[in-house]
Amino acid sequence: MDNKLLEILVCPLCKGPLVYRKPQQELICRGDRLAFPIKDGIPVMLESDARELDPTEEIPK
Repeated sequence: MDNKLLEILVCPLCKGPLVYRKPQQELICRGDRLAFPIKDGIPVMLESDARELDPTEEIPK
């Protein structure tokens, strides 16, 4: 995942910052507790494709 792209991407819902979770290939929004998938190196920033984080799932800092 390109670092410059990571710097400018925000959550499409709340416009908050995202956390890159490399092993799972996801971008995490802490505020909305959503994980947006990265498919073939391309972030899929659609709410319909995001998964809700489990309440016990820890979010990286």
